[in-house]
Formats: sequence, structure tokens, C-alpha cells
Amino acid sequence: MDFFDLITSQGVFRVNNPQDLIAGKLRLPSPPAIAIRILEMVRNDDFSINDLARVIESDPALVARILKMANSPYYNRVRKIANIEMALTVLGTHAVKNIALSFVICTNMKVDGSKGFDVDLYWRRAITAAVAADLVAEFLGMRKPDIFVTALLQDIGIVVFNLCCQKEYRLVMNEKLTSSLHLHEVEQNCFGFDHQALGAELLKNWQLPEEVYLPIQHHHRNDQDFDRQDFDRFRIETEIVQLSDCLSSIYHGRQSAEKIRLLKNKFDTWYGIQGDSVDRLIDDVACKSLEVFSSFDICPGDMRPFSLILQEANEELTNLNSSYELLVIELKQAKEKAEKLASELHDVNANLQEIAFRDALTGLYNHRYFQESLEKELNRTNRYQSEFSLFIFDIDHFKKINDTYGHPAGDRVLAAIARGGEQCLRNTDIMARYGGEEFVVIMPETNLDGANIVAERLRRAIECLEITVDGVEIKATVSVGVTYYRHGARMQGKEAILSMADKGLYIAKQSGRNRVHAMRIAGT
Repeated sequence: MDFFDLITSQGVFRVNNPQDLIAGKLRLPSPPAIAIRILEMVRNDDFSINDLARVIESDPALVARILKMANSPYYNRVRKIANIEMALTVLGTHAVKNIALSFVICTNMKVDGSKGFDVDLYWRRAITAAVAADLVAEFLGMRKPDIFVTALLQDIGIVVFNLCCQKEYRLVMNEKLTSSLHLHEVEQNCFGFDHQALGAELLKNWQLPEEVYLPIQHHHRNDQDFDRQDFDRFRIETEIVQLSDCLSSIYHGRQSAEKIRLLKNKFDTWYGIQGDSVDRLIDDVACKSLEVFSSFDICPGDMRPFSLILQEANEELTNLNSSYELLVIELKQAKEKAEKLASELHDVNANLQEIAFRDALTGLYNHRYFQESLEKELNRTNRYQSEFSLFIFDIDHFKKINDTYGHPAGDRVLAAIARGGEQCLRNTDIMARYGGEEFVVIMPETNLDGANIVAERLRRAIECLEITVDGVEIKATVSVGVTYYRHGARMQGKEAILSMADKGLYIAKQSGRNRVHAMRIAGT
């Protein structure tokens, strides 16, 4: 079938798949020559910084834009970056490659904006999404060097549709305005494929890496629509691109309040993240995007900080016409009263939750919180194919301390050891009172050797503690059992991991106490 064969009275057409389109049924943009040279260069494992610099320097306009971006507040560099070699050294080849590709593709993908396609809005949304993806990856503590380019190009299929078949695509856009379907669903109905598939196929044809084009292929779909193999390989990249699209639409779309709700729901469902940290992330996206727009020569339009969007949303609730002024005043007062009550309830609930999860004597997390945290860490490790370590430690001869100095003195020793132990750990580690004189520590993203070092440091720190009760110095030591878990280990479940750490503790006790013993789980 010819690509322009009409199959409906509206003139909508269909091809079997985007591969047919890429293969020549319709002429698509070719990859810019300098982009090809950059990609070929970085695919070669033994390329040098000087070689890559020479390729980039062959395009003076590109050099100027890269240096402008590298010296922008976005990268927050104190020292001025004066040339491409310096940019490659300071920012890294990955960052400079991605900046260069972003500029080259944006410059070459020109669309006639006079026929209903808002080019500036498209690139504002794309750049905001790219910045958002970078910030989300950082927010989640994950290093994803290609995520800026992936998010920037996530909707490049829309540009291709407008370049190749603008008249027909305008029918799609018109139908979207009157339909409850998402844009990619309307495209699928009309063309047989959507802008996700088209964009991914184009970038694959341009020989961009899988890390870029495969997340783009899936970023609007629900879980049941995914190619499971591709999705499992690039799950986190796909999720970050979805979040970046949602963040961008908050600033450049309609129904911002609904988009904010959807975004927060995704953070909560996928990562268990709630509260003000997500609000700060949304606000950071606007601030950072404004820093980047000028580097791309894109007008920021009326993009405003998140705080103003929230303020305007609240004002909409009270902006009724003059005939309802009294009702508005009463509503505002009731709203303020409700907000105050909600704030007070939030504070009370937060305090109650803190009390519920804290051990009253030591101030550490309690056994219940530890069990929930271990379950979450185990799920996270399996989901992201990661690792963590865990160790249990027990105060040596604690009964003797209680019998000799009394239980109040024993309580003082427990509290002192809790404080001393916490000082040896990172903010991301979780230390809890396991029960009696036993304590437990979860160390995310830590292998067995790393946990052993920390456990030994903690043991020595406690051995050196000066604990004085009623003028009497009490010395205490601990024995420590360490274990380690990673995705794919044969031994599964919390109980198995705790049992292995407990065996290590038992061996440390039997070997003379005041020592660390590590146990390796089979398959790690």
C-alpha cells in the first residue's frame, strides 16, 4: 500500500509499521553529519579526548553553544571552561557528547511552525523534560548519563510526523482535541503506530544507543503494553522518562493540578517517596530549565516557578464573580481553618508515627521499623539488581554490666552505644534496636568488604567509648555478625538473611567476643 493511500473519509492513512516508513515509503530526516561522526567516535573504545575535540571543533557554531552551556549555571562550575578539550576533561566525554547531540538534533529538526505546530512550545517542553530527567535521576540516586538526551528526544516522533505528513497529522491533532484518548492512542488508531515507535525507529536508524531509543519506544504505555524483555532491561530509564514528561507538562500543559497529583502518585507507587521533597524537585525543574533555555536559543515563554503555579491554582478556587463575594470569604475562612487543622493533624500524625517507629530508650528505630525497612530494601535490591549488607551486633557480657552496676547504668550503656554506633554510619544506613542488647544495621548499595570495614570501625569506636555513670567508668565491647545480599542470591527472604547474620554473631561470640565475623550467602 502506498503511504498516502486514503482509508477513511477524513483522509487518514495507514502503514504497517514505522520500519516501512523508515525504509523509504516516506523520506525522513537524515542524521546530521557531525552527529554521525560524534557517535562513531565514542563507539570506538580507544578514542581520545583530542580526537573527539577535533570532531566537535569542526563546527564553530556547535563549539560556541557547548561552551555557553558548559559555563551556564546549570553545571555550576566556578572555573570558566574556555575550550572543548577543557569541557571534555571537566564535564566528561558522556556529558559533552550528549550536549553536542542535543544541540545538533535540535538545530537540524526544523519544522514549519506556520501551519499549526508550535515549534517553540515543543522544544520548551522537550528541554524541560530533559532537565527534569537529569534531576529525577539525581533525586533517585542513580547515574544515568544518557537520560538527558533520551528525555529530550522522547517525542521526536511528533516532529517527524509534522515534517513528513503535516496535513495528515493535523487531522490527528484535531481529533485529539475532541477525544478522551491520549495522543499516542489516536496516532495508533490513525496510522497503525505512534510517535513513540516512530521516534525510536528513527533514532535506532541513526545508530543512537539502545539506552536512548528503547525507553522512548515505551514511555507512554502501561505495563501490560510493554515488550517485557526491553522493558525489564530499561525499566528505570523508562520510568524516569515518564516522570520527566509529567514534570514538563506541569509547566507547559493544561490541568497542572491533575498532573501534579499524577506525578506524586507515581513517586509514591514506584519508589515510596512522598512529601515536600517532590515539591522541591518540581520547583527545581523550573529553575534549572530557565538556565538551559538560553543555551538552546529557546524563549522560556511564560514558564513560572512551581510556587506560582500552586498559588494560581489556589486563587482559582476563590476567584468567583462578585455576586458570590460573601460565599468566597466564608469559603476562604473555612479553607484556612481546614488547612490549619490539616497542618496540625499532619504534625500530630508525623509525631505519632515517629514515636511509633522509635525506641524510647536509645532513640534508634525500633524492631517494627527495621522489619519494614528490610522488606523494602530487599524488594529494591531485587527490582534494580542491586546489593546491600546487614550486620547484627550484641553487647558482650551485658548481663554482667546490669548485675554489677544496676539496670539504670545498663540503660545508660545502651544509649551511649546507640549514639556511638550511629556516628560510624552514613545517612542512608538504617540502625535499629533489634531487641534487648542487640542492634542491627542495614547498609544499602554496600558489598561485604565495605560492610566489614564499617562493622570493624563501629566495634573499635564502641570499645573506646568512655561511659561514666555516677563517677564510675564502664567499658563495653560488642560482637558483630555481618552478611551480604545481592540480586540473584540463592537464599531468599528476610529470615534467611537475618539467620546468616545471626550465625556470624554467634561465631564472633564463640571466638572470644569483641570481634567481627562475616558470613557470605550462597550465590553472592
